Amino acid sequence: MTRRGSADWGLPSTPRPAAVDVLIPTRNRPAELAVTLAGLAAQDGPDFNVTISDQSTHVPSWNHPAAEAMVRVLEAQGHRVRLLRHLPARGLAEQRHFLLENAAAPAVLFLDDDVWLEPGMLAGLAGALASSGAGFVGAAVQGLSYLPDSRPDEEAPFELWDTGKVEPERIRRGEPGFERWTLHNAANLAHVASRLGLPAGEWQLYKVAWVGACVLYNRTALLDCGGFGFWDQLPPGHAGEDVAAQWRVMERYGGAGLVPSGAVHLESPTTVTDRTADAAEILLGGSGTAAGGGQDVHPPHNQ
Repeated sequence: MTRRGSADWGLPSTPRPAAVDVLIPTRNRPAELAVTLAGLAAQDGPDFNVTISDQSTHVPSWNHPAAEAMVRVLEAQGHRVRLLRHLPARGLAEQRHFLLENAAAPAVLFLDDDVWLEPGMLAGLAGALASSGAGFVGAAVQGLSYLPDSRPDEEAPFELWDTGKVEPERIRRGEPGFERWTLHNAANLAHVASRLGLPAGEWQLYKVAWVGACVLYNRTALLDCGGFGFWDQLPPGHAGEDVAAQWRVMERYGGAGLVPSGAVHLESPTTVTDRTADAAEILLGGSGTAAGGGQDVHPPHNQ
């Protein structure tokens, strides 16, 4: 779908079945949510709807003039926007489980509330997901304040899926593939993309350990692997729930990252201050490291 331009905003809008449900968990981030919604408003195709699940301490994040304006823009463009207050908070995994239960489209984009998307990113992710046969394709967030900070050692694990088809693989701490996590630190992927020299509008898929903050799933594949239904096996203070879900999907369907990535991390302070429990380690364990030890598999963005 081409988004409805301003000349048509005053006309009645007929809802159409969405190809993508964009799912946004938010908490205490009105300014960041407004920027995230502005990025969505700049996307052309595929058809998408937006569901926001808010767990703010006081008023919801969308109760801010900038966020409210962006909701109105999306609705004028023909997108359905649902604003859901979801309390009490039971942890990140339960919040994602709730959002997934409220999705119906063939693909679901889990988008954090502090990510701006370059125009064309949603179309690129959707095209890559369809052509690759993967269970998910993610756009790793870039911290643009780190652009002067080149880290060749952290970029070394970069490896393309040369055929364009994504194969299932097992990722665990201490096993092959886990070292790829460094690719998504700072602005490493931006430096990788500049070396690839791809023509404008073209992308390639590469091998990942996991992708945070902006991930498009085949909804059937995600549900087939249990989704985030494991939330009740975790204490509320956890992180790494997306890692656990992705590792399960990768073993059965495969997963990949998209390069170049036009997903920009806003670099606001994290709202996930309690990372006592590592969900991926609790649920899936690892090799060579005791559960809970070593590098956190869900570090704050752009460290």
